[in-house]
Amino acid sequence: MSKPAIVGSVVIAALVGGAIAAFAVAWRPAIGAIEPPASRSFDPALVKRGRDLAAIGNCNDCHTAPGGKAFAGGVPVPTPFGAVYSSNITPDPETGIGRWSEAAFRRAMRSGVDRAGHHLYPTFPYDHFTNVTDEDDQALYAFLMTRSPVRASDHPNDLSFPFNQRFLIAGWKLLFLKKGTYKADSSQSAEWNRGAYLVDGLAHCGACHTPRNGLGAEEASASFSGADVDNWHAYAINAQSRSPLPWTKDSLFHYLRYGWDADHGTARGPMAKVAANLSSVPESDVRAIAFYMTSVFGTPAPGRPGPANDKSAQAAAGDQAGASIYQAACASCHESDRPLPYSGIDLRLSTALSAPDPRNAANVILSGIRPVSGERSPIMPGFANNMTDDQLVALLKYLRSRFSTQPAWSGIEQTVRNARQTETVSLQTSPGTVSAPGSTQRDKP
Repeated sequence: MSKPAIVGSVVIAALVGGAIAAFAVAWRPAIGAIEPPASRSFDPALVKRGRDLAAIGNCNDCHTAPGGKAFAGGVPVPTPFGAVYSSNITPDPETGIGRWSEAAFRRAMRSGVDRAGHHLYPTFPYDHFTNVTDEDDQALYAFLMTRSPVRASDHPNDLSFPFNQRFLIAGWKLLFLKKGTYKADSSQSAEWNRGAYLVDGLAHCGACHTPRNGLGAEEASASFSGADVDNWHAYAINAQSRSPLPWTKDSLFHYLRYGWDADHGTARGPMAKVAANLSSVPESDVRAIAFYMTSVFGTPAPGRPGPANDKSAQAAAGDQAGASIYQAACASCHESDRPLPYSGIDLRLSTALSAPDPRNAANVILSGIRPVSGERSPIMPGFANNMTDDQLVALLKYLRSRFSTQPAWSGIEQTVRNARQTETVSLQTSPGTVSAPGSTQRDKP
């Protein structure tokens, strides 16, 4: 055989071998369909536990489109590669998960592979859900399979080539997916371990609060250091926190449970929905999350911002335009002697005003904070229709100068324009069983 022929044969063999290896890595078998189980076949206590777990996991928020049926999917999740739409997880046999066995459901949670063997995009945070125990997966399955089935076909994803090729996700998993349920730390208390299990697993807090690398995976070395989510900044919730006042387990519990805390303000944007769901789960789980996260916050990093003092207020007084707007629109509440939540937070304690950029502050000023019917909850009017862009820019500059010890923000004008153009996430916190509305149950457990 000639040398060129030998070289050609080697190249062909390498290509074929590579193709076989890639297929072996990417291929997953389908799991057989089942007849949709009767709602009454599930233990009511198991369904109830699954309902609480679904609330902790915020399943309703990602799988319920605005104005759509609960858990029927269709919510766009923006990524640097395009939009990925959430799927229908109601027990509809044709368009949902009605024909999924519990084993198929567990594989999706644990490995990010659907019943048909397709790799799921990691916008479904199975890199966290792989830590969920079999018992909790069983409870989640029971809860979802007792919802009302909704016929709603999946919305096609809006991804450019090659990111629309699902087999590439297998390579992503080889790099970034660490399988295995949570392993308890014997040196820590039961409450700490419960909190760690929920935070790193079902609650997937790092999915929003950890920055991502160029391939969309969380940066392990920067866990909980803050990230961008839906035109909001998810604050750092570790020692890098910009909160002027350190979080305690009690203040964090109150914030997570009720959506606000006197020393830290109100849950806003996507975090408002998290707090709404946590308002309806067992209190012990919320306290465990707060206990664990307080240990993650740890000792504040050097250079952490502290509350502004009177000297900074005097320095800000030179900004007459911003000062005048503040006096007219903000001071009557934020300098009131009324008790919270009917007065505004002491702005010297505002994390939004000490944040790396003015996005969250701009969003809150434009949209306001809606009251919750029947609850003693924070309220703030929105000023989208009452302030021009120039006025909002002046106000933000003044607030940053007076109520923060951090340097002036840059790019405020563009931030304000972006905030105007982007539909911000609801700021309302809501009581009750948000993740399990009675109207979506086939049979109440």
